[in-house]
Amino acid sequence: MSLPKGLAEDVSKNLVMVARLIDEDPEAAYAYSKIALRLASRVAAVREAAGFAAYANQKYSEALAEFRAARRMTGSVDLWPVMADCERGLGRPEKALEMAGAAEVHKLDKAGQVEMRLVAAGARRDMDQLDAAIVTLQSPELASNTVQPWTARLRYAYADALLAAGREGEAREWFAKAVESDKDGSTDASDRLAEMDGVEFVDAFVEDEDEDDSDTEIDAETEVEPQDDVSVVDELDDEDEDIEDEDDDEVEAAAETEEDVVKKDVVKEDVLLKEEDDDQN
Repeated sequence: MSLPKGLAEDVSKNLVMVARLIDEDPEAAYAYSKIALRLASRVAAVREAAGFAAYANQKYSEALAEFRAARRMTGSVDLWPVMADCERGLGRPEKALEMAGAAEVHKLDKAGQVEMRLVAAGARRDMDQLDAAIVTLQSPELASNTVQPWTARLRYAYADALLAAGREGEAREWFAKAVESDKDGSTDASDRLAEMDGVEFVDAFVEDEDEDDSDTEIDAETEVEPQDDVSVVDELDDEDEDIEDEDDDEVEAAAETEEDVVKKDVVKEDVLLKEEDDDQN
């Protein structure tokens, strides 16, 4: 369906924003998709984009409705795997498995068939059928040494299923293989592998923040507690007495840090001279 030029531009701008934000800010992407949907709900690309935006926000019922609408408009089976995954999200893994065995799967390209296998394995795990999930993932694509766009995710899912089944040795092997094929960091296979090996990563930035917090706590502990307010009259009355106490404290402190008694007397004399100078001034 064609749109008037001005409307087509507005719709296109919103779809660009959906694609740009869907990974980093799914909620914003969803908002843009709703605008595009209001402008051109009869355009298949708009319905598909709205479906993916809803899917990214775990609005599975809404996503499934949009995907179905897009599929009716185009007749394409490309959305079949993600539609099945929406069924999983809605708590219907049996329906997802039914879709995995449908004739539409044979019309998918290789990437779509691998995606459908991942969804089916996930549905098996939803039903606590771990062994069946592992078998579902065992395929020529998994055994192949050729790295494809789906390779890292397939190996990761297989490793994760093995780990869930208690087969840690095999799981570690496949997490390592997932790391080898995950050039763009689409999985956290490296973190999972490090966790299995007992490696703990320390965030230097967080560590610096902790040290700063510790310094602040030390400063707070050594800070002198504020004294109660006193009247100006009381301060004036006690001023001379405070000065004498401070001078005596200085004498005692100086004497205690010196072993020579003579030096102690010298300190006292210096203090007395200072007092005389102060009186003269």
